[in-house]
Amino acid sequence: MNQRTGGPAGAPTIEQIMSPGPGRRPPRHWMDLAPAERVDAVRAMGLPAFRARQISTHWFTRLEDDPAGWTDLPADARERIAGILLPPLLEPVQELAADHGTTVKTAWRLYDGCLVESVLMRYPHRTTVCISSEAGCGIGCPFCATGQGGLQRNLSTAEIVGQVVHGARLLARGSAPGGPGRVTNVVFMGMGEPMANFSAVLAAVRELTRPEPDGLGISARGLTVSTVGMVPRMRQLTGAGVPVTLAVSLHAPDDELRDELVPLNRHFDIDAVLDAAWDHARTSGRRVSIEYALIKDVNDQAWRADLLARRLAERGDWNWAHVNLIPLNPTPGSRWTASRREDEEAFVRHLARRGIPVTVRDTRGREIDGACGQLAARVGADGGDLARRAVGGAPAGA
Repeated sequence: MNQRTGGPAGAPTIEQIMSPGPGRRPPRHWMDLAPAERVDAVRAMGLPAFRARQISTHWFTRLEDDPAGWTDLPADARERIAGILLPPLLEPVQELAADHGTTVKTAWRLYDGCLVESVLMRYPHRTTVCISSEAGCGIGCPFCATGQGGLQRNLSTAEIVGQVVHGARLLARGSAPGGPGRVTNVVFMGMGEPMANFSAVLAAVRELTRPEPDGLGISARGLTVSTVGMVPRMRQLTGAGVPVTLAVSLHAPDDELRDELVPLNRHFDIDAVLDAAWDHARTSGRRVSIEYALIKDVNDQAWRADLLARRLAERGDWNWAHVNLIPLNPTPGSRWTASRREDEEAFVRHLARRGIPVTVRDTRGREIDGACGQLAARVGADGGDLARRAVGGAPAGA
């Protein structure tokens, strides 16, 4: 018997299991652990293995966040479970609503003071949570607010999953406009480049799709992982065998312009990015989303629509890609603006004429800086000077 933990002799201690490792990392959380590690953790605390399933049922299935009320667990264990396995990770400091309350952006303060944002969006037949994978972003796309502040750090798996758990709790409790519901879609399109935090993002994908009670049980087909084109990681995602949708932030069909709009293009050019995207579509059976922010007099010319169509069609005519046009959302200090309506419509016509599926994304959350390219976690020092509605309650990771 391990005298420090009550677990089997030779087994890892709870301190070893929950250690975040070297460096400046957030505390390790139940959501960071694989199912087998959760069993090891409860055993290391001197509890029987079946307690792991009970904890996961409360957390992921019932979406309960206060162990004090988990009466099927021993009273003397609940406080230890809260303190050791469920450390606070995400503190809501600001919440803004738009679109008659159907779009809600939450700003989170992390354990070290970093700020990130997530957005909950309700539609008639689905509910989507847009989540961040990094605090800031190191890619530096000049038209994106997130990249203007640079990269602070990667998020942990629990910090990523916790954003979705929060949204799921709001829906389950009927606290979100529209009444009770559930999260059906998750898009890794918030702050950060998901592929630059690949290990944590892939672990989050597995946790979000893992059946209850070990995860949230969201269909992999409801998940979208975006990238500006980190080709090696794109191929790793394909090789992982998880049939998520891949979204590629392309924004230009020619390397000369894309070098300016997406600096990573100087390392992985358009052909390399589209080849990797096509391979993901072929392997996963999921159509790739080509994200294209329309910028006035920069990338919205009809000839660029024709070039984009040709580059997609030359890799196959089986509708392996869908173009998602995004009217550029305003960001502070940007010299660029959205395309004229007539240029946007012409761009759509030229793509459609060549058989490329295309839609124009709606601008949900624009007035609260919650739309594409606007997330920058601008919160006052007191956490509320920009808020329309103060946020209270326990941290989402607690």
